[in-house]
Amino acid sequence: MDKYLYLFINFASVLVPFIASFYPKHPFYKKWKNYFIANFVVAFLFIVWDIIFTKIGVWGFNERYLIGVKLSAIPLEEVLFFFCIPYSSVFVYFALGYLMKINPLEKFHSIITLFLVIMLTITGLLFWNHLYTSITFLLCAIFLLYNYLRRINMSRIYFSYLVTLIFFFIVNGVLTGSYIDEPVVWYNNNENLGIRMGTIPFEDIFYGFLLIASIIQIFEHLNEKETKTT
Repeated sequence: MDKYLYLFINFASVLVPFIASFYPKHPFYKKWKNYFIANFVVAFLFIVWDIIFTKIGVWGFNERYLIGVKLSAIPLEEVLFFFCIPYSSVFVYFALGYLMKINPLEKFHSIITLFLVIMLTITGLLFWNHLYTSITFLLCAIFLLYNYLRRINMSRIYFSYLVTLIFFFIVNGVLTGSYIDEPVVWYNNNENLGIRMGTIPFEDIFYGFLLIASIIQIFEHLNEKETKTT
């Protein structure tokens, strides 16, 4: 049964958000068209990135936990990861928009964004020879700088991602070896900072943020565009 573990993690991650998407007072399923467009665009870019990093040995996958179907260098389960995890994460963002009346990060979003831009840029440049660190941090810094210069309020994204991190540490913990004999996904420590939160590489936080925040921004852009045309 080990070979179904990664597949099970994907489907378990998306099951509750999928069911909750049909909540009558705030149905997420009515936003599916715009969501899936955003998800497919960003997922395509991340899958290409994933394939390249797998081929050059930045990370890889344990065949013990895979069913054996592959897209180029990466397993089917990894492809599904870029659809199941974002769905759950964006659903959290969508749900909090309905549940939360006050955003505690509203007043601080510009300071947070600027701090992250500076921190990520400096770290990415200092560790330019660690591919996972440098590329992830610098891409994230560029993304945040763009939002900062355009004065886009990122506070809702920040807050929802903080909530998402609770589930992130559970799911990513299992994938990187917590609670199981071997990791599902292994990392070459020569390509990252070597800092682990339990078994999770520190870079994963910003990799995940870039993935989710990019999808949310395209999703919101499509929603706004749709509203203007109706």
